[in-house]
Amino acid sequence: MNEVELIRAQLAVERQHAAAVAQALSSVGSHNGDRLASEAFRQASVDYLVWILTRFEEREVFFHDLLRGRFAADDPARRAAETSLARAGTSREALAKLETALRSSADTDRAARWTDFLQFFDGPWSARRDELDGVFARQAKVAEWRAVSAIDADSIFDERSRYERVRTTLPAGADLKPTSGG
Repeated sequence: MNEVELIRAQLAVERQHAAAVAQALSSVGSHNGDRLASEAFRQASVDYLVWILTRFEEREVFFHDLLRGRFAADDPARRAAETSLARAGTSREALAKLETALRSSADTDRAARWTDFLQFFDGPWSARRDELDGVFARQAKVAEWRAVSAIDADSIFDERSRYERVRTTLPAGADLKPTSGG
């Protein structure tokens, strides 16, 4: 496996883990509410999602800066990437929906907010990731994969540690298997 394949594999793991955590947190948050969910699980899940979504957002900013430095404004490759970057489904939007779900109090409101968060994560957020991954794959060189992904041994360890913290605090009856997305 070459370096780009290793980086892409780690990015795929991060997306899978994020989808699993989003699904589990949404399931626990919407069906059982905070009464039955352990605070440790909720905190570990929120910490993980904030961390991973922030990393994806930072990658997009770096990718956009890289394109502006390499291509003229009217270059078709840059325009294609900027069109993808302008799509709905940003990590910031996902974080805002997560925050709204976390703050919902009435049972019916809570279920609707968690459904909204998960549908956004599995829909627009995931579709945007797919599109950007494709655009980046066509444009990037090995050094750019390294720079944009910000994946190294420390970041892999950090991601796996955070995911393990979620896994070990998982309430009974919940699982970390995403139903879709990621």
